[in-house]
Amino acid sequence: MQITIRDASPADAEMIADFNARLALETEDLRLDPATLRRGVDKVLADPSKGRYWVAETGGRVVGCTMVTYEWSDWRDANLWWIQSVYVHPDARRRGVFRALYAHVRSAALAAGAGGIRLYVERENTTAQGTYTSLGMMMTPYRVMSEMLGREGGGD
Repeated sequence: MQITIRDASPADAEMIADFNARLALETEDLRLDPATLRRGVDKVLADPSKGRYWVAETGGRVVGCTMVTYEWSDWRDANLWWIQSVYVHPDARRRGVFRALYAHVRSAALAAGAGGIRLYVERENTTAQGTYTSLGMMMTPYRVMSEMLGREGGGD
């Protein structure tokens, strides 16, 4: 399968929002508010300081996407790139789509002088953990804590 990675454009917003809704449902059994989700996607696509989306295509069809957001690390004097909103369409899974997305993100992070790449993974999602480990990532000793501040949509 030939996989092409490209920057997402506003024309991809509906597909990205749909993929993100599917991701939340599959991983957290969470139904996101479609209007809130679409506004969030549109804001990232319009403002690169919020993040950046890439999409994976095969045969002219978008089959996956990911977003990167940035966290400044004073310890490293560099941005850490956080991979978020990873989704691969079910009929394209286990065919190298995420591997291609990750390689593209990693290359862009290196070129930008990023201090590292991180992502969140559900504790029970051993399949994803295996994929991430095979790409050179490792589990950290940190646990993530959060408090959502009254925003609609729930989840993290």
